[in-house]
Amino acid sequence: MSSRINPANTSQRSTSLSRRQFLTIGAAASGAALLSGCGSSATPPVATEGTMPAPGISPTTGVATASDAPEVTDLKFGIIALTDCSPLVIAHEKGLFKKYGINSTISKGASWAAIRDALSNGDIQGTHMLLGMPIASTTGLLGSPKKPMVVPWLMNRNGQAITLKKDLLGKVAGDPKALKPLVDEAKAAGKPMTFAMTFPPGTHAMWMRYYLAAGGINPDSDVALSTVPPPQMVANMKVGKMDGFCVGEPWNARAIADDIGFTSVSTQEIWKDHPEKVCAFTAEFAEKNPKTVKAVLKALHEASVWLDDLNNRPEQCDIVSQATYINCPKEIILGRLQGHYDYGDGRKLEDPNYMIFSQRNCNYPQPKYAVWWLSQFRRWGMVEGAPDYEGVAKQVMRTDLYEEAMKELGYAHGGLNNEPETLFDGVTFDPTAPEKYATSFAVKNLKG
Repeated sequence: MSSRINPANTSQRSTSLSRRQFLTIGAAASGAALLSGCGSSATPPVATEGTMPAPGISPTTGVATASDAPEVTDLKFGIIALTDCSPLVIAHEKGLFKKYGINSTISKGASWAAIRDALSNGDIQGTHMLLGMPIASTTGLLGSPKKPMVVPWLMNRNGQAITLKKDLLGKVAGDPKALKPLVDEAKAAGKPMTFAMTFPPGTHAMWMRYYLAAGGINPDSDVALSTVPPPQMVANMKVGKMDGFCVGEPWNARAIADDIGFTSVSTQEIWKDHPEKVCAFTAEFAEKNPKTVKAVLKALHEASVWLDDLNNRPEQCDIVSQATYINCPKEIILGRLQGHYDYGDGRKLEDPNYMIFSQRNCNYPQPKYAVWWLSQFRRWGMVEGAPDYEGVAKQVMRTDLYEEAMKELGYAHGGLNNEPETLFDGVTFDPTAPEKYATSFAVKNLKG
């Protein structure tokens, strides 16, 4: 059985080894993931990278060492059809996983629940995931199967939005307070307005809840909240099943291109540089395979730096727009990745806070973000009484794995940040006082 290559400093040596010692295979297995997007509804193939070249080479000495190799080399990664799956896709397509000893396969899931279940049962080993999901699975939130998960890597910041149906043009722009009389009228008529998000404890759910509450609207009693997979948002709005939704790109831009909706706010307007998707593993897998996890992080680091060069974003869109991944025209994906925001209601903005993948210490798994999520679970009655803010954050957000991987790369990250954050409603989150924060809101549904 051959060993695997760790990062080499000389591409010449890697190329020589690969020619002598292995054959690259490019076969694509047929995937079980549901294709739902801008194109056809055919089932896409699973994207499978070539096999990894043999023995591990120390990046510091250039000497082959079996001990540097990942414990597990064949990994399947889950994604959902969203622009922010790009780090995993680029690490796969550009051979970066291969460089660090990982023989990768990318599998597109039909929904976030399907992704969670696939990770829990071992069908996939790592995944693109909403930040709230590993926290919910670790704590058994809302009756979800309790399966400890870890986050050693934040994949991106910014780049989601709240879309409202076209009928609301001229009635609501960026201020959710303008929705309040419309919500009250619909509720009084016995036909409450409906808003969609992608997974109850996920990021889109929290942005939608925060947005509505900032407008004086209780998301649990004044409107109906529904769960819809990201690629199905536009189709559901088109047939009149919702008044608004929160989702990642490119589906907000797609609603404008299809002339069925407009953007009320981008999520970076709600919270500049907010955390969004993560690369998650089960705690059991990370405990057994720390070198494998660190190899993944090293590949993701290179992919993320590449992605944050705006000159590479057209090529990024060429790749991720394919049916295997997002299945949406690349032109629709590209605009907002470059900061070109047309809200679809006459407002246009060159936004400097577009989606980022590496800059501004993007990838460090800050524990305070898990604390913020727990504060919102508390605010909305998803937990009874005060949760163990510090304990859960420490369990899920694996700063140690991130720091070790970056040290081995020689990359100087920005480190821990526990500073307060102020969102668009003017309320400041102090991560050292989460219970006070969670219970301070005028609109809330505390339990216990």
